[in-house]
Amino acid sequence: MPFQKGYNMSGRYQHFYSHALSRDTHSMVYGYGGKPVLVLPSQDGVAKDFEGFGMLPSCEPYLRDGRITLYCVDSIDKETWSNYNGNPRQRIELHERWITYLTQEYIPFIKEDAGWEGRIMATGCSMGGTHTGNLVLRFPNLFDSAISLSGAFDASWLLGGYMDDLVYQNSPVHYMPNLPEDHYFIDAINSCKIIFCSGQGAWEDEMLRTLAILQKTFNEKGINAWIDLWGYDVNHDWPWWRKQLAYFLPKILEAVGA
Repeated sequence: MPFQKGYNMSGRYQHFYSHALSRDTHSMVYGYGGKPVLVLPSQDGVAKDFEGFGMLPSCEPYLRDGRITLYCVDSIDKETWSNYNGNPRQRIELHERWITYLTQEYIPFIKEDAGWEGRIMATGCSMGGTHTGNLVLRFPNLFDSAISLSGAFDASWLLGGYMDDLVYQNSPVHYMPNLPEDHYFIDAINSCKIIFCSGQGAWEDEMLRTLAILQKTFNEKGINAWIDLWGYDVNHDWPWWRKQLAYFLPKILEAVGA
């Protein structure tokens, strides 16, 4: 059942069995109403990290007023992207099962839990920003809005140069340039409000490289995503992501009428 009115900063824990992953999964839910927001964790992160790294205050006005509910999930990155000595095909197959879990199991749970019938929002920082961008570009039928902070969008780079069909379909810098300009996905993506943001400071080089590719592609295909590059003092780190989320969240909520 959804939270009753009265925002609780401590959130509530959810235990969820995934048939796609053949395991129990865990999530934290913050809020009591409004638009559901899927929160993707940073690399190797868990559901409690969004709270633990101080991101909740950036969302507090909208949580308190019942305008959003955050659904924060665990990653399985230690078995996939961070499993550097593992077989790359097995790693990307498991990642794709995690995508299936999110899109076919967890999002339906979110909508039932929230009593929500429409599309939802996604957000995340670093690897969470990567997942956010990939999900909304692949599944615009499930998402109408996204805030991707400091994501890198070349999946082969994350896998040490390895490429196959599953890596390709999780690599926006590869699949987006090949999307035909008359493909129905263009209109579907343009029905979404999407923000990609990166700083230009320390540890943002790959994010800037891949965002430049996406920006060129979006311009060529008439995709209206907002790519916003912050200053040269803006590093790949939590203090900046707190500021960025606080800045973008009210803008995107207004844009989608939430």
